[in-house]
Amino acid sequence: MKRLLIFFLLLSLTANFAQLDRSQKPKPGPAPEVKIGDAESFELANGLKVFVVENHKLPKVTFSLMLDRDAIVEGKNAGYISTAGQLLRTGTKKRSKDKLDEEVDFLGANLSTSSTSVFASGLSKYTEKIMDLMADVILNPDFKQEELEKIRKQSLSGLAFAKDDPDQIANRVQGALVYGKEHPYGEFETEESTKSITLDMCKAYHETYFRPNIAYLAIVGDISKSKAKSLVEKYLGKWEKKDVPKNTFTNPKAPVVNKVALVDKAGAVQSVINVCYPVDLKIGSDDALKTKVANLILGGSATGRLFMNLREAKAYTYGAYSSLNPDKLVGSFSASTKARTSVTDSAITEILAEMKKIRNEKVSEKELENAKNLLAGNFIRSLEQPATIANFAINTAIYNLPKDYYKNYLKNLSAVSVDDVQSIAKKYIKPNNANILVVGSAEDVAKNLTKFSVSSKVDYLDIYGEKFDPNVKKAPEGLTAEQVIAKYVEATGGKANLEAIKDETLKMSGAMQGMTINITLVRKAPNKMYQLVDFGVGQQKTLFDGEKGKSSQMGQEQELTGAQLEAMKIEATLNSYLYYDKLGVKLELGGMEALNGKDAYKVNLIYPSGKKSTQYYDVESGFLVKSSNTVESPQGAMSISTEFADYKDVKGTKVAHKIIQGTPMGSIELTVTSVEYNTNPSDEMFK
Repeated sequence: MKRLLIFFLLLSLTANFAQLDRSQKPKPGPAPEVKIGDAESFELANGLKVFVVENHKLPKVTFSLMLDRDAIVEGKNAGYISTAGQLLRTGTKKRSKDKLDEEVDFLGANLSTSSTSVFASGLSKYTEKIMDLMADVILNPDFKQEELEKIRKQSLSGLAFAKDDPDQIANRVQGALVYGKEHPYGEFETEESTKSITLDMCKAYHETYFRPNIAYLAIVGDISKSKAKSLVEKYLGKWEKKDVPKNTFTNPKAPVVNKVALVDKAGAVQSVINVCYPVDLKIGSDDALKTKVANLILGGSATGRLFMNLREAKAYTYGAYSSLNPDKLVGSFSASTKARTSVTDSAITEILAEMKKIRNEKVSEKELENAKNLLAGNFIRSLEQPATIANFAINTAIYNLPKDYYKNYLKNLSAVSVDDVQSIAKKYIKPNNANILVVGSAEDVAKNLTKFSVSSKVDYLDIYGEKFDPNVKKAPEGLTAEQVIAKYVEATGGKANLEAIKDETLKMSGAMQGMTINITLVRKAPNKMYQLVDFGVGQQKTLFDGEKGKSSQMGQEQELTGAQLEAMKIEATLNSYLYYDKLGVKLELGGMEALNGKDAYKVNLIYPSGKKSTQYYDVESGFLVKSSNTVESPQGAMSISTEFADYKDVKGTKVAHKIIQGTPMGSIELTVTSVEYNTNPSDEMFK
């Protein structure tokens, strides 16, 4: 009877199972709201904000102090801020470094510092002692020269290694490309900046920025809120608050078109590749969570498309990844890999193809689900750490996040759709507006990189991100820029003949865009100038009387001021190259470069305003053959070149009679039709 009953039960179960449609995957239920315990908080009278998370499972406590300051430009002293952070751990006014180390070791504790944080942890039975040590480091650091020298020595050793390491070169140059060297995220430490760091700089940083009114302290572990408050008030209550400087920056934009930059690593068997640009993406914004999903699909893990394409399908590399990071100031995108030299351009092609694909085609539901599951799992695992709760509380305060931001994390993650991913990709993935950086063998890869640039141009950069021309040769040992200029003086007639010229009148003519252009240029010693450009349908006149200047065109007159006026004082000086020293123009020899099949010395001019220009002098003849200046135009800053040729004798001097002048609209070839000296034009001409 029992067997019969079991048989009927089995039949019943089988019948029920048969009604299920196994071809349909069960639909996931709604994402739950995360049950996150709130951190208890309080604020001291000095502005220090404290968050406490009790967890009595282990007899341990951790203290994490964080400063919320604006980014800082360190300039020529780059590295002093991080040095100040390291010095905090090298002793206080009450404890030498050895004494501090001894006490930390005795407690079995940890104590570390940085320029924006102090961390301490240990057994809860030593809680007050740990708090005492931490407060001493924060309030009473004793910056010593011998400790600074130790840190400096370590930094210089690291920089020496970084000079030859392709990954570190790429990281350094990437920052300069994406943000610019004048931006706090784009500058980096050098041997020169490291050597310039002083104790006073480090002390000033601590005195200025280690202030309670911009500080957040998280306390997690075997401690109650009441005890935590008592300890914080006892040890940090007298920490003096003070206004902290606010810094603002003009954030960089992604390139208008793709730009290719190459750092030559001669003989390298692989290339470090980085496709990168800045993005306007803030932490906690509506797009931030969606970009996490999109980036994870593109290249945020070993299951991402970049990895599966470049490693698994093409075998170009051991790995390929991407990042799309939000930031309080300015975010960034990067897609990177290290590929064999022979497939450098192929790897870049595939990276750009994947960037285009995620913009133009919707991702699959399976890819979306896998990405969301991975992010959800990482989030849930992070909740196992009590410190996570404290970090959530601090982030909510610093980044002004909604109070329920983390509680609704899984719900918001679950809501991300295929359409959201494509929308985000179109907004933030920019395969046509990127810096394409390669650190590798220029001899092997340079030619094939030109196809990624609209202008077919590859910018050569040194290991510090400075542009250079690979065709530049080294000048002879001992040669100076002053000697190059002196040779030019002799080639054009000698100092005595040139100084005998009290005024000069040049007339030139040429054609551009169907218009005949006539130019009259008059200079009178020491620094008066008259220039008239007649292009048939109109005229442009520039005047400088030695002190004041103005420009007029089509009835509109504009007075020269500021940098324009300062530049005119030098430009108007007759034979200014004779007086560079008096004019405050500094000279640098930049090496040699091949121009039109002939070697030329490259001389960099640095004007008192800081503006730079470059001149090229023929090695054989000594003549000036080219000059290059950066000018502002309606299209933005651009480099304008002028070429000089066909030098002819004029009353014992040599004058270029063929001038190819660059303009924002193109180049014009001018022919000098007459040169006159010492005609004594009236001073009224220049007013």
